[in-house]
Amino acid sequence: MAVRRKSPAPAQSSENLTTVAQTLAGRWPIMDVWPVVESGRRPAKAVVGEVIPVSATCFREGHSHLGVSVILRRPDDSEHSRVAMRSDGGGLDRWTAQVSPDAEGPWSFCIEAWDDPWATWLHRADILVPLRQDVELEFQEGAQLLERIAKALPRGKTDERKVLRSLIRLLHDGDLPPDVRLAATHDIEAAAIISQFPIRMNADSCGPWPLLVERRRALVGSWYEFFPRSVGSSLQPMRSGTFTSATTRLEAIKAMGFNVVYLPPIHPIGQRHRKGPNNSLTPAPTDPGSPWAIGASTGGHRDIHPELGDLADFTAFVRRAAHLGLEVALDLALQAAPDHPWVSSHPEWFTTRADGTIAYAENPPKKYQDIYPLNFDNDPAGLYAEVVDIVKFWLAQGVRIFRVDNPHTKPLWVWDRLIHEIQALDSGVIFLAEAFTRPPMMRALAKVGFQQSYTYFTWRNTQSELREYFDELAGPASAFMRPNLFVNTPDILSEFLQTGGPAGFSIRAALAATLSPTWGVYSGFEYFEGTCASGGGEEYLDSEKYQYRPRDFEQEPNLIDYITALNTIRAEHPPLQDLRSLRFHYSENDNVIAYSKSVGDEVIITVVTLDPHVAQESTIWWDMPALGLANDDHFIAEDLLTQESFTWGPSAYVQLNPITRVAHIVSLRRL
Repeated sequence: MAVRRKSPAPAQSSENLTTVAQTLAGRWPIMDVWPVVESGRRPAKAVVGEVIPVSATCFREGHSHLGVSVILRRPDDSEHSRVAMRSDGGGLDRWTAQVSPDAEGPWSFCIEAWDDPWATWLHRADILVPLRQDVELEFQEGAQLLERIAKALPRGKTDERKVLRSLIRLLHDGDLPPDVRLAATHDIEAAAIISQFPIRMNADSCGPWPLLVERRRALVGSWYEFFPRSVGSSLQPMRSGTFTSATTRLEAIKAMGFNVVYLPPIHPIGQRHRKGPNNSLTPAPTDPGSPWAIGASTGGHRDIHPELGDLADFTAFVRRAAHLGLEVALDLALQAAPDHPWVSSHPEWFTTRADGTIAYAENPPKKYQDIYPLNFDNDPAGLYAEVVDIVKFWLAQGVRIFRVDNPHTKPLWVWDRLIHEIQALDSGVIFLAEAFTRPPMMRALAKVGFQQSYTYFTWRNTQSELREYFDELAGPASAFMRPNLFVNTPDILSEFLQTGGPAGFSIRAALAATLSPTWGVYSGFEYFEGTCASGGGEEYLDSEKYQYRPRDFEQEPNLIDYITALNTIRAEHPPLQDLRSLRFHYSENDNVIAYSKSVGDEVIITVVTLDPHVAQESTIWWDMPALGLANDDHFIAEDLLTQESFTWGPSAYVQLNPITRVAHIVSLRRL
């Protein structure tokens, strides 16, 4: 629902809730503006340099023409750009354009519509002049309009004024054939000048609509998750690793092309009800327990597990990562072990059951006896202040990315306040919502400020499932939600990976790395770790959540070269850093999926088999206009994985198999 106002209003303003009558009260109806979140009460999201499609429905009475443009405004409300919008031309009155902000901050945009007498005249002249009706009168009126444009040109536009004067003389030259004079009005140079400096009559605007522009890491990144405690020294590989030994993994992670290193909780782990291997209730004295059971006699959320080192060791780890071009993402898990200091100092921060015990976490049938969830209803101010202090503490240690554990189990107001309060201190802080929950809650978390979101990607395996889900993520949801596609997590070993063998891992990596600007890998994926715990489900056998899991980083076979190639291609080709341009193409075989992305003139096409067991073939029919081509064009497809080249036309035949090739990732080169 469009909103008309002359100056920006606060994001929470109730002025945005208008009736349809108020919406249409201007001279020209401007409706269904996009991207808009919650009727403008929340900002739409963007990052620096992102190409953002803007659209609106604009129309008028009668048969005259409208001009429509989008005006992008900087945080200081100065005009950044004014871009002419194009009509769909199909009678739906939908106008579109693209804008691209170049700095962080609270931007905004407006839609402006006006009576466009030149477009009206040109349309009429194109009809009447070939019919030889009112020819001289039409040319006289066209010349008058050009005179108005020429007179209104800014100072210094001498060359542009000369072009228009020359066109005016042509229109007045009755010795020239009418068709020649009419053709001159379509001259590319003149048309560009007229488009840049149109006659705007009765201009009306809609907006401003808020647009929050954040740093590019909020949209684009390759994440690698690992447990520092599993990276032991070469002398004691089976003992707990430290930040010092974990630092030795950073160069290999960087070499694979990752740019974010995500660490599970690094705090002291509770002793009471500690879990043993495979989530057992009978740990041995040497079992480390789950790092998500935070807190012990040695401290809580501001402290580091003594076996990992101390704060100086952690900051050295962060500095080394930064030197290599890696950012460190830290887990923010707002929960406590039974022996966390909070349990005795602030029992009101938890839920007490009828028998006087504190309720532990449950996600039936899973039970987490070693974790107490927090309750924000008893002392909301005190508990919230503690959370803010925790985040500020880790900010001071150089952490600017937080992966938030189970945010859907906390009130939305906590995240609304926390994210905005922290970003007021540092606008580059990023929060990732780890929430596999109901769609409305996932959407709400993104709208209140989370820069990134986990998704249902893990459970979308068929062509129809992937197309439906990513049409939503790249379409309407892209105004507020940015997906982070983790192919696996310590909690989730999907059935596809359990049964798909090495090809299954390659397929899921190709999909995640090309469908979304941000994807993630949990350590072990590159070594095809895919054995689930007894009893089925999605738990890993010998899960790293409950025990040390040292790995042979030289073991073969592995997926390291393939992952490195995917990350290299992503880094070198901007379309794979984009979400909104994703377009699917028709595949005759449901076991093969095809899609494209584009930024500027560059187009990347991806074709992936969805079958990890049997070779598949398909004819793909391209949506040629979506590729920037005519329907009968041909083009060169340069495979970025194999350096092969193919000549493809409106359709292409592909063969993919689980042994040698699970995907084509090709760069389109026009003939």
